[in-house]
Parts: sequence; C-alpha cells; structure tokens
Amino acid sequence: MNVLEILRRPLITEKSTALQAMNKYAFEVSARANKIQIKEAVEKAFNVKVAAVNVMRVPGKEKRMGRRVTLTPEWKKAIVTLKAGHKITLVEGV
Repeated sequence: MNVLEILRRPLITEKSTALQAMNKYAFEVSARANKIQIKEAVEKAFNVKVAAVNVMRVPGKEKRMGRRVTLTPEWKKAIVTLKAGHKITLVEGV
C-alpha cells in the first residue's frame, strides 16, 4: 500500500490537539492497514521516528432523515506516539 492510501487525513480535534503536548498525533487510516504499515507511512511522510502506534475502530452511527435511518460507515483511527525530539507540524500559525 502507498503512503497516501494508508494515511487518509490527520484528525484535528480538541482531544487530538491536547495529545500533541504529549507528542501523540491522531490520523484517520485505511481500514486494511496494520500498525507496522502505519508506522512506516508516518516515518516516510513526515521524516520522524515513531515510538508506538495505537489503533482503534470507530463504529458507524445511525443518522435519521425523516423516516429513513441510515448508518454512517465505520473507520479506523491511529494514535501515533513519536520519539523524544521529533515533532509533526500539521497546522502552522493557528
């Protein structure tokens, strides 16, 4: 798998911003990617060293539009911990 296929997008939320103080970054990743592939993709894309990768599946939610009930797709989230001295700049000047 390609780096662009594994890493979908960085997650920029209030919780993930608080995790950045502990040198942890959150990404939406491909559902077929494993921890080793995610580690290699982050190291290659951002030129950093990864200490650990935690992966979790986020279940879909039911959404209503009138009488119709649909289910949003489930997706996979990865929390990547970097080694000391490494940093990823996702958003500058904010």
